[in-house]
Amino acid sequence: MSTGAALPVPGPIDLLAGDPLEVAPQLLNTLLVHGDRVARIVEVEAYRGIEDPASHAYRGPTKRNAVMFGPPGRLYVYFTYGMHWCANVVCGPEGVAGAVLLRAAAPVAGLDAMWSARRAARTERDLCSGPAKLCQAMGLNRDHDGADLFVADRGVSLVTDGMSPPLRPGVGVRIGIRQAAEHPWRWWVPDDPNVSR
Repeated sequence: MSTGAALPVPGPIDLLAGDPLEVAPQLLNTLLVHGDRVARIVEVEAYRGIEDPASHAYRGPTKRNAVMFGPPGRLYVYFTYGMHWCANVVCGPEGVAGAVLLRAAAPVAGLDAMWSARRAARTERDLCSGPAKLCQAMGLNRDHDGADLFVADRGVSLVTDGMSPPLRPGVGVRIGIRQAAEHPWRWWVPDDPNVSR
């Protein structure tokens, strides 16, 4: 696939200014690009800010979560468990925190760089089949927190090559959280081998 043929996500402001529950399934099959590395998003989770006890923004703005309260289309990157980076697409109107966690992706291009970054991976499925794996494979870290995905800020962008989200995505509860774990706010591309579980 040539990343030069990819186009910006149609109607980015309209799409990402919506509720995370509406935005999340629409991000399936979009492409995350960082330099020469490209991965197709196949699993996501929605987080609804101050309405969601599992969200980093539940207790209001802090230095750590400030990007979540900014304009839609930014990348919110955070460190978790003292060892992993995770990346989210900020959505909702500016000032109202909301984000979609990028849980898993299918490698598309730049696989040599992904393999170098993910030395523990044994199969191609291991490269991006989880939020921490995805960030490691794509080379995303604190330096990319706040990057504007619409203009390839810091080399990171969200684009589409024309593949639509699935008409009937898989739906289930979010993974790895203790609060509000009962909500079915995780979506994935059915039968894709790169889905985290």
